[in-house]
Amino acid sequence: MEDQQRSMDGNRTLWDAWTDVHEKSEFYDVEGFLAGRSRLKPIEKRELGDLRDRTMLHLQCHFGLDTLSWAREGVRVVGVDFSEKAIRLARSLNERAGLDARFLCSDVYSLPGMLDETVDVVFTSYGVLCWLPDLEKWAETIAHFLKPGGTFYMVEFHPFANMFDNEDGTSNWRMTEPYFHNTQPTEYPNEGSYADTEAQVNLPSFEWAHPISEVITSLIDTGLTLEFVHEHPHSTYQQFPFLKKHGEWDWRPPEQMGQPPLLYSIRAHRE
Repeated sequence: MEDQQRSMDGNRTLWDAWTDVHEKSEFYDVEGFLAGRSRLKPIEKRELGDLRDRTMLHLQCHFGLDTLSWAREGVRVVGVDFSEKAIRLARSLNERAGLDARFLCSDVYSLPGMLDETVDVVFTSYGVLCWLPDLEKWAETIAHFLKPGGTFYMVEFHPFANMFDNEDGTSNWRMTEPYFHNTQPTEYPNEGSYADTEAQVNLPSFEWAHPISEVITSLIDTGLTLEFVHEHPHSTYQQFPFLKKHGEWDWRPPEQMGQPPLLYSIRAHRE
């Protein structure tokens, strides 16, 4: 448990450092967001539909651009992240954009002790599960905050795709990473960030693999009812050097390289 906490504390330090980088990055395009550009992707907008006037809890929201994009859609939303620096930035952007989202600094597991309300929708997306050592506790948090009849929705990078090397210069599919979960995280050195490879950040990350079977089982075991599990043949960014852009938020491999699943999405509800 102490080793697990050290890993999570190390990740918090990394995300604090990344927040400064990401605020200025072209990848996140903060100025574009403030000018009116939404950060929501077609998948979640299509699969969740119109949520105007619904209440939402956004877990692991980073510095809140997706959270604030939901607020622009008329959703009454609370964003949560474990990085104090990210939450401070999210609150600042909320004021600058003239929105009314709320933000709390907490890790997923501690949140039930900090927030006393239930919501219509719990939402989480894109690159979040690898930072969590325990999906059973994650699913329990989700169920705790859902109203009866409430919806849980996630869209995430596919664990099959996460097995492949994505370093610069990689020209084909080459498996280098685990698929199945291990209680001990994999430690990765980081030079820069996924949003800015030239950034002056040299800190390790500690990440846990989670196969889709583990994700689904954790949700079922906490009493949620699955509505669908969808797999998608594209990514939302250039996740691998050889992906080609087919449209906004749509990156795919060349046809001759096949079509492995790069994203998946799940919707479930509480009875």
